[in-house]
Amino acid sequence: MDLDPDVVASLVVAYQPTAYLRVTPIAHRATPLGMGFGKTRFASPTDAFKLLYIAEDLATSVAEAVIRDRFEGATARELTAGELAGWGAAEVSTQIPLRLLDVRTAGCFLLGVSTDITGAKAQDESRQFGQAVFDQTDLDGILYLSRLTRRICVAVYDRAVASKLDAGPVHELETLAALVPALAALRVVLI
Repeated sequence: MDLDPDVVASLVVAYQPTAYLRVTPIAHRATPLGMGFGKTRFASPTDAFKLLYIAEDLATSVAEAVIRDRFEGATARELTAGELAGWGAAEVSTQIPLRLLDVRTAGCFLLGVSTDITGAKAQDESRQFGQAVFDQTDLDGILYLSRLTRRICVAVYDRAVASKLDAGPVHELETLAALVPALAALRVVLI
C-alpha cells in the first residue's frame, strides 16, 4: 500500500492528549505503557512494531478493550463484576505533542484507501495501513474515531511511547467511580 506523501503531509496534526485512558489487563499494572504484539486495528501484520492505544474517555476505552462486539444481537447488555476483575485503567498524557495521521474524517478517502480501515470489524486492511504509515513516515501514530463509540482514539507507535508519553498508575477498573457512568453511556448494566 503506497501512500501519497503530499496527502499524508496534509493530514498530519500535532495532537497532545491529556488524561486519556488506557484499559489494560491488570496483570500488566507494573508497566502501564507496556506493549506487546497483537492483532489489533493498526497492528503490524509482521510484528514489525508495537502499538499503544488510548481513548479520550473511559467508556470508549472499555468498549474498545473489554466489550468489543459481545452484545451484538443480544437484548441483555450486562457485565458482571467478575468479568471486569482482570482489567485496569491508567491515565496517559503526552509530554510534547504527538505527530499523528488524522483519519477521523476524510483521511482514508483522501489517501485513496478503503474507509473500512477505520470502520470495519475486519482488521486486515487496517493492519496493512498501520504498517504502511509506520514504514513510509516518521509519524508517532494514528488519530482516529472508535468504530464503537465514534469518540477519539490514538494508536501510538512504539517509537514514540517512551519519549513522549507519561502514564499514571493502573487502577482496578471495578474500583473507579467513573465506571458506572461509563457503562451507562454504553447502555451496559453492571451486575
